[in-house]
Amino acid sequence: MTADSNTAPTRADGGLATDDARRARIVTVLMEHFGDLLVADPEAFRRKFRVMAASPFAFYRGSAVLFYDDMAAAEEKPADPRAAQVWIQGDLHAENFGTYMTAAGRLVFDVNDFDEAYLGPFDWDLRRLLASLALIGYSKAFSDDDIRAVVRAGTLGYAERMRDFAAGASADDLALTLTSTSGPIHAALERAQVATRSELLDALTVVEGCERRFRRGPRARDVDPETAEDVRAAFAHYLTTLPDLPGRDTDALQVKDLVAASGFGIGSAGLPAFTLLIDGPTDALETDVMISMKQANVCAPSRVVLDERIASYFEHHGHRTVVSQRALQSYSDPWLGWTLLRGEGQIVKELSVYEKDLDWSELADVAEVIDVARQLGHAAAKVHAVADSHTEQTLVPFDAEQAIQASIGDDHERFADELTEFAMTYSDLVRRDHRLFVDAFRNHEIAGL
Repeated sequence: MTADSNTAPTRADGGLATDDARRARIVTVLMEHFGDLLVADPEAFRRKFRVMAASPFAFYRGSAVLFYDDMAAAEEKPADPRAAQVWIQGDLHAENFGTYMTAAGRLVFDVNDFDEAYLGPFDWDLRRLLASLALIGYSKAFSDDDIRAVVRAGTLGYAERMRDFAAGASADDLALTLTSTSGPIHAALERAQVATRSELLDALTVVEGCERRFRRGPRARDVDPETAEDVRAAFAHYLTTLPDLPGRDTDALQVKDLVAASGFGIGSAGLPAFTLLIDGPTDALETDVMISMKQANVCAPSRVVLDERIASYFEHHGHRTVVSQRALQSYSDPWLGWTLLRGEGQIVKELSVYEKDLDWSELADVAEVIDVARQLGHAAAKVHAVADSHTEQTLVPFDAEQAIQASIGDDHERFADELTEFAMTYSDLVRRDHRLFVDAFRNHEIAGL
């Protein structure tokens, strides 16, 4: 993409290929990316694909790899070449935003879920977000004009906030908090504000004989002794990756109980996970901490960003996910770290009661959705702007906001026109792809299912 571009690139054969050709491409891309996991756990992928079959948006959420296959074929590049290799969240759709508590005790609404994070053109994130907004608008039966208004609000929110960062504003100044948000996003922060740690502990654990342990059930299962030993060893290594925090003695942290976990999001199908219960900072059982340890996935952008300098920077995909999140999320989870378990990279983080998602099912008013889209644009700009030379990583040794601002240019209306047309066009393609995917899935064209 260039500052004076007025085209909306999609994959050259995406909109013009016959249904048979496009359906075959969808199956090929999904199998290339998920094939090994699908063979290892076909039942998990039957569930995943049935969830994806439910709606175009659900399909879009689960098929980031197809989006990047399409984007890789586009010829447009950012005007500033540096903006083609910045940190991106990698799966920036409208439901990957939510609240969390910072190490300083501040509630923030921000981008979440960094499983697909990598480096690439900044506008890949923005295009993925805007197409998702168009799909949500369609699902709510908004008119085309109203959908365009929603998408434009997200685009202009991003461009305006990026201009603020390029002018010297800081993440502290522009964070989305209880004092700087409105509407449903403010409501999500308020829900997080009244949450208590005991709520989550009581939901997932029981206390017996003055000791807390996990409740067992379909989503929390016992593990065999050998696996438990391996998980505990992986936990010990994870502790060495944590940042130093005042008052936290990692040597004193002990695993009290652990279970095999399931029930994670649509993108985690087939990925083993465990939940660990560890001693809190005091003798009181209400301060116990629950930790998630989940096998990291191969991120979708890495299939098309073929740069050895980037790939070799990471020890494994667990390390990649954590390094990316710490770069993109200026106030990341103080329990965020990585480890290896049986040779596979793991993402480790706290299960937090303060993580509240935006509930799109409750949003029906166009003006309200426009306001939300504008604030999501603000949040997207923030993660791109902070992940640069001012963080510990060294892959982006320049000011990302300056490179991105140079690519956007001063004509925000033209920028919004371009990306709005892209979002409308690509969301139409996704609805078509959803139909083709459902036909392929139900007619047993996906091998192994």
